[in-house]
Formats: sequence, structure tokens, C-alpha cells
Amino acid sequence: MNPSFRLHVPEAFRAAHHRHAAWVDGLPGVIERLLERWSLRPDGEPGHGMAGIVLPVRRRADGLPAVLKVQRKTEDGAGVVPGLRAWDGHGIVRLLAHDTDTDALLLERLDAARPLSTLAAEDDTAATAVVGALLARLTAVPAPDGMRRLGDIAAAMVAQTPDAVRSLADPDERRLVRISADAVAELTGEAGDRLLHWDLHYANVLAGAREPWLAIDPEPLAGDPGFDLWPALDSAWETVVAPAGDVRRTVLRRFDQLTEALDLDRRRAAGWTLGRVLQNALWDIEDGEAALAPAQVALAEALLADRMR
Repeated sequence: MNPSFRLHVPEAFRAAHHRHAAWVDGLPGVIERLLERWSLRPDGEPGHGMAGIVLPVRRRADGLPAVLKVQRKTEDGAGVVPGLRAWDGHGIVRLLAHDTDTDALLLERLDAARPLSTLAAEDDTAATAVVGALLARLTAVPAPDGMRRLGDIAAAMVAQTPDAVRSLADPDERRLVRISADAVAELTGEAGDRLLHWDLHYANVLAGAREPWLAIDPEPLAGDPGFDLWPALDSAWETVVAPAGDVRRTVLRRFDQLTEALDLDRRRAAGWTLGRVLQNALWDIEDGEAALAPAQVALAEALLADRMR
């Protein structure tokens, strides 16, 4: 037992999940039971992101450092465990145990104080190379059966576009979203079958002991690797891309590095990246936004200008 440990749920996390108060209230008990079940002892202060609580722990049997991650069961998270098992720690955090009742994960511990953004601040070209090398390894793995499929998601986005785009105030932004939808429509028939991370931005790459850098927090999807480039293109926008002065040049340099690392057809990869711009636009419109994020516009315009060369 861990009689001296009782999780205090941070108020910011509680506020973010106010619609699921009963689940939040039950978290301390869930974590206590998992600590007992897996014979773990707390080994640091809990942290949290938008989705879940992460507690540093050590296994009592051998002292192995790990992290206990608990978040709500959702449809979006259904592919995480089969994805992590398919990757088996190659380029990504290793799964040590999974609790089917709560979807809690026991994961290899990485260095949360050293995300890839720390390298990007010194050498963004090197940081992009790290992401490219990780993506090349991750997308080399075929998606396991039952994974969500990019083809279905892409077709749904294209179908939603005509109605959704009317909510945008700027006609140029409406045109940009329609062009993005057209690019995706050209690709939906060959949407791919590789195992995608879907969210590999700089903050989702941490320094490790087993390998210098490893990916975390996948949202696995079966599809074309070109759909996995956008998070890296958009990473550290305010701290690296915008201050560089020439946004288009930085975006295209990153794009060139990533497509070369993954050996992708640049036009297809640009089309799928415009699909991510479309996806973000649809999500923002659903949330009541009437304008696109400026970074999304700049990124899309850079890729469109490159496609027209």
C-alpha cells in the first residue's frame, strides 16, 4: 500500500474537465488502486496535460523508473495501446502495462524536462531531422487491424467543407479551405495503410536513456505518412518560425527535410498536409471560430506556392 500518498488533482485540470467531475473526483482512488496492483511507489510530483494525469513512479520489485498515465476513456484513445504494441518501443516510448478497465498506462520514463523544443531553440534544422528520423521509423510499421483509417476521416472532412466554410468571414480564407478540401479529395482513394502518430510535434518528443529522442502521446491512425508532417511544420511557431523572419522559407526547409527523410512524393505530402489545415479549420469552425489561425494560413500559403512552382 501507499498510505502516505493521496493524489491532489490540480485545479487547472479539474476546471478543464468540469463536464466530467465524477471521473475527476475518482482519480485519487483509481491511482491508489493502480499503484497497489502494479506494485509501484510514487517517485515525484504528478503532472498533467489537457487529457490526463501523469505520475512518476518506480516499480518496487526492481526500482525501474516509469510513469503512470491516467486519462478518460475516449474513442480517440482507442488506438493507443495497439499502436504502442505494434511499435514496440522502436522510436517511441515503451508500454510496460495497460489497465483495460481505466485505460491507464504504465510507460517507460523519459526526461520531461528535455523536449525536442530545447534543441529547436538552438538548431531547428537538427530538431527537424530528429522528427524526420522518428517519423520514418514509425510510419514504416503497417497499421494493425481495427485502427481508424485516414480514408474515412478524409472523406468526412471533404463532405463537411461546403457547409462549414460559410462560417468563415474572410473570402480568402474560405477559398483556402476549399482548395485544401480539393487537394484532399484527390487523395482519398489512396489514403495509405501505415501506422501514423498523428501528433508528432516538438513537445511530443522527449530525451531518453534508451535512445537519444523518443516520441510520446501518439493518436494512432492508419494512413499515408504525408498526413503526419503538419505537427512538425507547425512546431514552435511563435518561438522559432515567426522570429526567423522568412516564414515561407522555414516552412519549406522543414517540409523538404521531412519529405526527404520519409522518401515521400512532395505533391502528395503537400496535399495531405493541406488536409491537416482543413482538419484544423473544421475543428475551429465547430468551436465557433469565424477565422483561421494566422499560422495555419501562412503554412498553407507556403505549401500552395510551392505546389504551383
